[in-house]
Amino acid sequence: MANNGRPGAIRKNKKGPTTGTGGHGRKALEGKGPTPKAEDRTYHKAHKNKQLAERAAAKRPGSPRGAGARSGPKGRAMEEVVTGRNSVVEALRAGIPAKALHVAVRIEMDDRVKESLKIAAERGIPLLETGKPELDRMTDDAVHQGLVLQIPPYEYQDAYDLAEETIEKWKKGHVSNAPLFVALDGITDPRNLGAIIRSVSAFSGHGVIVPERRSVGVTASAWKTSAGAAVRVPVARASNLNNALKQFKGMGMFVLGLDGDGDVSLPDLSLATEPVCIVVGSEGKGLSRLVRENCDQIVSIPIDSAMESLNASMAVGISLYEISRQRATK
Repeated sequence: MANNGRPGAIRKNKKGPTTGTGGHGRKALEGKGPTPKAEDRTYHKAHKNKQLAERAAAKRPGSPRGAGARSGPKGRAMEEVVTGRNSVVEALRAGIPAKALHVAVRIEMDDRVKESLKIAAERGIPLLETGKPELDRMTDDAVHQGLVLQIPPYEYQDAYDLAEETIEKWKKGHVSNAPLFVALDGITDPRNLGAIIRSVSAFSGHGVIVPERRSVGVTASAWKTSAGAAVRVPVARASNLNNALKQFKGMGMFVLGLDGDGDVSLPDLSLATEPVCIVVGSEGKGLSRLVRENCDQIVSIPIDSAMESLNASMAVGISLYEISRQRATK
């Protein structure tokens, strides 16, 4: 029957039969893997909330990252930053090691800015003119007032190596005083660390031991509080404080824990002239159970009954003074 329909109304298959792709489309059929978590998708609200939470945690006192500290790829430590005109000029006055001083473009000059520039020039610290967007990025949008001081990461010694080296020097007569260390158990305030470093320097101590986890590190605040003593007193890290204390005891060192419920009063301490490592806990919590068990003696400082406890740095300072006094009268 003739086709009287409209021209073009009947479709014709011009291609003819297909024979397949020969595997060229196989990749398009493969799966793309599991769906990323919401917090890992940059366009998702959960990702933004995660970033805000991390920034807030980094700015809290006692945070493992420290105020102003930043982490690089795979947790690699990066330079800490001191922000704000007052903080920067005080850090420079205290002689804190610095990598560079970033100054905002067309910054409004005042006495603090002028003094910061003068000290940086005298110390040979590079001065970098930096735009506001970059300063905001460096400080996680914290108030910087056009001044940002970069602090290089502190280079910690190994706790075991430091103790072994000090004991060897003492045995060979290269060190006059018996080894004297202070270990921190749960101390998270950098100002406490700075004050302890200062006391260790004042009473001829040989180093401070800090755990890698849940402990304060040498931040700009610790540098400042130490009043320059952090240059003279090495701070060493222990991957596990209890293991480090056991190693110290194996070297012939006595481990003394400071606690209000001690079995020995500080004036009656008979081990002051021996190699000693003093362990101090946080105010309120005190020494942890395992650390207490690894101590040879628990030493208490006599105080008025109206005072419940002493600040950690104050307790260390009093103890170091008494040990230094007993050593001097030996």
